[in-house]
Amino acid sequence: MRFLNEQLGGSPAKARVIPFFIFVGLTYLQGSFGEDGRYWVYVLKTFVGAWLIYEMWPYVREMRWNFSWEAVVVGILVCVMWVGINDFYPKLAAASAPWNPHKQFGEGSAAAWFYVVARTLGSAIVVPPMEEVFYRSFLYRYLVRTEFLGMPLSRFHGLSFVVTAGIFGLAHYEWLAGILCGLAYQWLALRKNRLGDAMTAHAITNFLLGVWIIWRGDYKFW
Repeated sequence: MRFLNEQLGGSPAKARVIPFFIFVGLTYLQGSFGEDGRYWVYVLKTFVGAWLIYEMWPYVREMRWNFSWEAVVVGILVCVMWVGINDFYPKLAAASAPWNPHKQFGEGSAAAWFYVVARTLGSAIVVPPMEEVFYRSFLYRYLVRTEFLGMPLSRFHGLSFVVTAGIFGLAHYEWLAGILCGLAYQWLALRKNRLGDAMTAHAITNFLLGVWIIWRGDYKFW
């Protein structure tokens, strides 16, 4: 993958954009291989995403995990909000069939639990750095100035703050929860002047949402 390394190392923007769009492209492919394909493509996407993060790591210096009490609080509150407001606003489109491995592969089967664990870990470990690098590190600053690395993560820009959260939210079926989520993670990046707290909060949110889904059997959130 020398070509990919050259692309990532040759441009700060490409280092943040190319991996994200590869990841998103695999997401859109999930429904292209039948019902079983939704599951094994997700696993493939997760492994590819982990590899992309490994390749990005030397070129995206702010993509480093950081732990703080603010990240924990935001991560928990966003999860509570995501579940709590779900029934109170219209969604952008009709819901697709829930991502429910137990229904697809048999209740309590080894295959079902494999995909449940893969989804939980993928959403908590791979998705946060991939999305936070694109939205909070790249897009938020690029909307203000094309030489985006010259803009500190702590600089507030009202229009970019709202637009970035809006784009992040509209990329989700639960658009309103997504917008509020984007605002919260962007606030963290601004407050701490680093990306790692937003990554941690995002990971906590996704992990707790996975726990809720498994505990309650509430697979509509997947």
